[in-house]
Amino acid sequence: MALTLIPGIGPSKAKNLIAYCGGAQAIFREKKSALLKIPDIGPHTVQAIKSNDFSDQAKKEFDFAQRFGIDVLLYTSTLYPQRLKNCDDSPVYLFKKGSVDLNPKHSISVVGTRAATSYGKQMVQELLEGLQELEPLVVSGLAYGIDIAAHRNALKLSLPTVACLAHGLDRIYPPLHTSVAKEMLNHGGLLTEFPSGTNPDRELFPARNRIIAGLGDCTIVVETDMSGGSIITAHIANSYGREVFAYPGRTLDKHSSGCNNLIRKNIAAIITSPADLMEYMNWGENQNLSKKQRGVQQQLFITLSAEELKLAHMLEKRGRLSIDVLCFESGHNLSFTNQLLLEMEFKGAVRSLPGKMYEIIPGVSLSM
Repeated sequence: MALTLIPGIGPSKAKNLIAYCGGAQAIFREKKSALLKIPDIGPHTVQAIKSNDFSDQAKKEFDFAQRFGIDVLLYTSTLYPQRLKNCDDSPVYLFKKGSVDLNPKHSISVVGTRAATSYGKQMVQELLEGLQELEPLVVSGLAYGIDIAAHRNALKLSLPTVACLAHGLDRIYPPLHTSVAKEMLNHGGLLTEFPSGTNPDRELFPARNRIIAGLGDCTIVVETDMSGGSIITAHIANSYGREVFAYPGRTLDKHSSGCNNLIRKNIAAIITSPADLMEYMNWGENQNLSKKQRGVQQQLFITLSAEELKLAHMLEKRGRLSIDVLCFESGHNLSFTNQLLLEMEFKGAVRSLPGKMYEIIPGVSLSM
């Protein structure tokens, strides 16, 4: 915390320093000459590290978190959202309050205009009702309009839902949504990278939006005009390699102009129903199998090479993993790992997911 409080040290630079020095404490003990040898760490950054002491402020924040039952999730923790961790600019740590599992099987980010129409609210309701059996985590920003409609419908359907906030957890913004936020603590939670005392200032919302985009397997823009937070979130999700979807609207409707433009520019794929989303994402293909069919499916045997089986065991043990994690932990380079995964896809052992993620196909038995 003390490291990230130093002016000029953002998430990427902080993680770079930690990686080279072997830990946050080591950074403060390191000599200036050694710090200057670290890539992208210049004299100004080194001077800031050596001349600032934020340890008291960091301790105060940590004490606040403990006092109010707030979890502090470091990016090295298994509880940290792995989807977000795969994004280069993900926060070094997150403050989480609530019971939410940030690493579910399915996760969707739902965003849109604050001035939602009845059409937009209806689309949110139909979307979540159609996805209910998959039990996805519903991610949004607790704002007026589409955001709060997503949270309320998720709660109504007993779906887990998390709100990403542009302020500290010592307050709720907007205050009108406090009762919804409190209800979410038992059926999801609240998430922020900002310490207590942080006001919901306008310039903090784009940073909040990257967390919304990073937490979802896909981002769904329900209704928006040509500019605003939803458009920013869609572009960020697209930059992360995540799928972006948008509901189309009438050409003269201001509140659908942004969605129509995202579709026109091929930033978002058009959807008109939950079934469209499930087809695009390859979700729910096993939901309607009979017990007999599932039994047959589980009898399928697939033969893999030793290196393929090594990747398969990692995926079986830990669930979804990114190709970067698979490369790092297997010790193979990107090209070789990509080749192995492609062969495993052809054999029907794994499937690729948005954001360069992979998972084992349920119901297969693997052997050499």
